[in-house]
Amino acid sequence: MAIHVTDSNFEEVVLKSDKPVLVDFWAEWCGPCRMVGPIVEELSVDYDGKAIMVKMDVDENPMTPAKFGIRNIPTLLFFKNGEMVDKQVGAVPKSTLAKKLDALV
Repeated sequence: MAIHVTDSNFEEVVLKSDKPVLVDFWAEWCGPCRMVGPIVEELSVDYDGKAIMVKMDVDENPMTPAKFGIRNIPTLLFFKNGEMVDKQVGAVPKSTLAKKLDALV
């Protein structure tokens, strides 16, 4: 299951992770975000033990999205060793996200 992160625990959960992390920046009112959400949940099962999937509600946590220049949602950022290494903006198929994760694990 994807982990819900906040501005206060983002650094601990994402930047200090010893595994690759996919961060889904989303909002409740966003239609494409609701399409991506179940895919992120599926990936959390598929990559269990290999990578971490997290979700951040941009309405409840404005600081982190601003720090990373998130202007459109859904935006998915990929982190490895505390660094952002890839980005995907908009709803895409599961295979697109899996390919990006495979490059990191």
